[in-house]
Amino acid sequence: MASPSQPPVSRALNRPDHEFDLKLRPGRFADFVGQSRVRERLELMVEAARGRGDVLDHILLCGPPGLGKTTLAYILGEAMGVNVRASSGPVIDKPGDLAGLLTNLERGDILFIDEIHRMQKAVEEYLYSAMEDFVIDIMIDQGPHARSVRLNLQKFTLVGATTRSGLLTAPLRTRFGMTARLDYYPAEDLAQILLRSARILNVDIEPDGALEIARRSRGTPRIANNLLRWVRDYAQVKAGNRITRPVAAAALAMLNVDERGLDEMDKRILETIIHKFGGGPVGIHSLAVSVGDEPGTIEEVYEPYLIQEGYLQRTPQGRLATERAYAVVGAVPPGRQGRLF
Repeated sequence: MASPSQPPVSRALNRPDHEFDLKLRPGRFADFVGQSRVRERLELMVEAARGRGDVLDHILLCGPPGLGKTTLAYILGEAMGVNVRASSGPVIDKPGDLAGLLTNLERGDILFIDEIHRMQKAVEEYLYSAMEDFVIDIMIDQGPHARSVRLNLQKFTLVGATTRSGLLTAPLRTRFGMTARLDYYPAEDLAQILLRSARILNVDIEPDGALEIARRSRGTPRIANNLLRWVRDYAQVKAGNRITRPVAAAALAMLNVDERGLDEMDKRILETIIHKFGGGPVGIHSLAVSVGDEPGTIEEVYEPYLIQEGYLQRTPQGRLATERAYAVVGAVPPGRQGRLF
């Protein structure tokens, strides 16, 4: 079991070094690998807006962490030739904070709000008029002396990013001109991203080595780039500074990341459901207590990949382990009449 001071691999790899992340972040659509349908739609929107001399419509980017939502926001700013102001939903906790952000925007600028679903309800309501009419009404004073002051805003673009689109309110969701969902990347796309990252970092890597890292990166570029950083260090110390497929496999085995991309916590979740709860169903809170982690962390960090890859099934009664999960932990699944996998 991982100690509290050393978070499991998946969570640690979702918190990359900021400078490292910025160094590898593509700045143009031409350098952005994968998500071809989303990229094509965004490029079309940019071309149309620039052709009209207009401001880009509001855009909502959905999907699990680490797939490129922030990167796309900055690419949009570069493509439109405008500034990008970034903030986060939990940070904007009162209307005055939002007003300060909006009034400092110039025409066409992009306001990027990460985790927009975590914005306070009272603050979110101020966004409605800002997004539609480019005005914001601020209440001054309280009681009998209270009055509303209307602030006119420059026409701007809101790019919202969320890992849990179902938590967005309908009034906010419908004000976005386009909603784009980013999905996990195939290994081939991740390998191309890793080869580009290796060139930037001056890392000597073979295509087979990049593909081996890609296969274990849970379909996520952020994790792939951070695994590359670990494999680079391993190769520097033990393999003459060259990343081959065997070197990548040995380095990732040392990090407890198997060939499926599952780490120690993934396996602990599956083993707990199978051995302690008979394969499920088990509620998220009971599962969280059993594995020693927070329910939100399990839902947002671990479950999306486990469900998409067919190791876990989420039902109204709780979480169920699938036959693939039994194979991972080396257990034999019992008869499951009436249950579908």
